[in-house]
Amino acid sequence: MPKTEVLEAPSSAQAPLSLARIVRAWWPLAASWMLMGLELPAVSAVVARLPEPQINLAAYGIVFAISMIIESPIIMLLAASTALSRDWDSYLKVRRFMMQAGALLTALHVVIAFTPLYYLVIVNLIGAPAQIVEPARWGLMLMTPWTWSIAYRRFNQGVLIRFGHSEIVGLGTVVRLSANLVVLSVGYVMGSIPGIMVAASAVSMGVMSEAFFVGLRVRPILQRLRQIVPDGDPLTLSSFLRFYVPLALTSLLTLLVQPIGSAAISRMPGALESLAVWPVVSGLLFLLRSVGIAYNEVVVALLGEPKAQESLRRFARVLSLSLTAILFLVTATPLAEFWFQGLSGLSPSLANLAQTSLWCALLLPAFSVWQSFYQGSLVYFRTTRGVTEAMALSLLISSAILGVGVLWGQITGLYVAQGAFTIGGLAQMLWLAYRSRAVRD
Repeated sequence: MPKTEVLEAPSSAQAPLSLARIVRAWWPLAASWMLMGLELPAVSAVVARLPEPQINLAAYGIVFAISMIIESPIIMLLAASTALSRDWDSYLKVRRFMMQAGALLTALHVVIAFTPLYYLVIVNLIGAPAQIVEPARWGLMLMTPWTWSIAYRRFNQGVLIRFGHSEIVGLGTVVRLSANLVVLSVGYVMGSIPGIMVAASAVSMGVMSEAFFVGLRVRPILQRLRQIVPDGDPLTLSSFLRFYVPLALTSLLTLLVQPIGSAAISRMPGALESLAVWPVVSGLLFLLRSVGIAYNEVVVALLGEPKAQESLRRFARVLSLSLTAILFLVTATPLAEFWFQGLSGLSPSLANLAQTSLWCALLLPAFSVWQSFYQGSLVYFRTTRGVTEAMALSLLISSAILGVGVLWGQITGLYVAQGAFTIGGLAQMLWLAYRSRAVRD
């Protein structure tokens, strides 16, 4: 078994944190996030080549948004487990929360997908076009295992990261993507199964496979965890909730973006086309943003190192500039046509809509890097309220812009949505910078 060690506060005798050390901690997580980011483009590419692609792509966009918002309270279990699973007692307490939250949220998913409440959410609240309502319901039903699988996976991934095994996180993502591709390939070869059912089945199988793999690989580390002598005050329910509730609220607010965006796009010009293109564009943006999102856990894990602040800031600067350059290159060159038509299978008109919308989101990947830098600092010092405030501000600004777009009714919904979320992301980044200034200083 590879050597495991707990990430502890270093002594003053240790050397300053090097960029090489940051890269070693970051790249397995970034690779994992990027592989996970390939999931949505892969799903979209297959659905686009099956019957009625526009309807099924739009339906999957709705299903994915609803599934994500249901799971939002457990997304931050990765950061919580990384920060708090320092001994066996703390591990058991966080694990108990994970299991209870996973069960409750899965029950909520079942109620929405399998009862008349579905129509209240999809038709009345989101206002989805009539032709995607029933296909989306089948997809949501097939996504039932999603939330509990992700809760279990992210909790155990946090243990792996804390004990220096972030490479296993990357391997788990390979397992997930492989399971996705198997199901997608079968659906593509058969050719008669509706795209939304192929997509939802592939994604569900992927997260279940990854959860099973991570659960197996974490077992040897748990043997070591049992032997660690608790250091400091024991983790209590009240201290855990003070730490975690702001993070969970942040995830909820973050994922409200998708259904709010879907609801707004459904009420603006070009609704069906925008809804069909949105998951494809979101997939590309997430692929680039993911390497910045991965930086959050790196900051949490390494901020206690000597002179870490400046080294982590320098790395964030290089990474954010690189991601902006890459997205500019894709947007301004035939690479966009290759991605949206050649790989994603969109028609020329939909591909043009997708490419144009990227100009509205050019800085989003860079914002993700700096959000992770500032948010990681707040999580490290366990002052997480500012994280929630920043996301609430972002959502408020984005929603206001979307509302103006709906009332005006003159601009294609996809353009309004991308611009709204980019401006909201800027506001989130600036507020995180402001709130983390005290702990960073």
